[in-house]
Amino acid sequence: MTLNASAQDPIFTQSTFVQETINPAFSGFEDNGRTHLGILHRTQWPNLNLKINSQFFFWNKSFDYGPSLGFGLGVTALRQHESFTNYSQNQVNVNYAHRVNLRGGWIFRPAVDVGFGFKDFQFSNLTLGDQININTGTISPTTVDPLALNNDNVVFVDFSTGFVFEKEEINGVTYWFGVSVKHLNRPNISFVQGDNLALDIFYSLHGNYRFPFLNDYSIMMTANYMQQGEFNRLDIGSLFQVNQFLLGVTAATNPAKNGEDSHLLTSINGFIGLEYERFRFGLSYDFNTTQIGRTNGVYELSVTYLTACRSCNTDRSRKR
Repeated sequence: MTLNASAQDPIFTQSTFVQETINPAFSGFEDNGRTHLGILHRTQWPNLNLKINSQFFFWNKSFDYGPSLGFGLGVTALRQHESFTNYSQNQVNVNYAHRVNLRGGWIFRPAVDVGFGFKDFQFSNLTLGDQININTGTISPTTVDPLALNNDNVVFVDFSTGFVFEKEEINGVTYWFGVSVKHLNRPNISFVQGDNLALDIFYSLHGNYRFPFLNDYSIMMTANYMQQGEFNRLDIGSLFQVNQFLLGVTAATNPAKNGEDSHLLTSINGFIGLEYERFRFGLSYDFNTTQIGRTNGVYELSVTYLTACRSCNTDRSRKR
């Protein structure tokens, strides 16, 4: 019997609003010496034995030395745990994003990202067939099963890159688009000794357009296309901001429709948020539209914090 396994990156529903999850070029994106940090928690399919918990933390700061020099430094951390297999992943990344001021109010932000990852499957906790003595009911501490030679954990180095083109705000209208490429070196993530399972490169193409609506209100349109191996996903959504309240909706689609039972529309994701002082609180829920069963959906909670703009004549709001 041959088993094929595909490893994919965790995708956060709120990545359309917290872009640090998809592109290192957003480090220092707020400019003017501001610091941006936050944490996301995701619980997927809590009603199934396949429940997955994911947490993402980010911190970044911009450094500005006049119009000709600016850059951002950032740190991200990811943890993922699957309840059924007891599989876990932990990864820490450090990134650098450079700011290049172009003509016409355009800004170009190329970035590099280096990560250190650790995956654990806890093979040592398995009881294999030849360890069980049916006649005596005892468990032998030794085994000759080849599965016992598997690694309990995998350690790897990960390289990624990305860039963002941004247009400076004019009359409340802003827009940007970016591209990111993760796992450029295709690290080996195989748990089997002597084997090589290269992690597929993760591509993302994303954009954002924000414009004023009814005086002080605003609407933000977002799109994010992702491809990893044979699988892809396209998220299209919008975010409405009324004073300090936010209301968003995103459609998650599967253009490739891998498999006979695949659906083009996989979920409708609702988002509500609140801005209080320098904090933004977010709650999202994914309404499943496929036949996977009663999963009880996907929940995400987020808290982000953005420092004040001390170098500005008048303090400005978030860019995103």
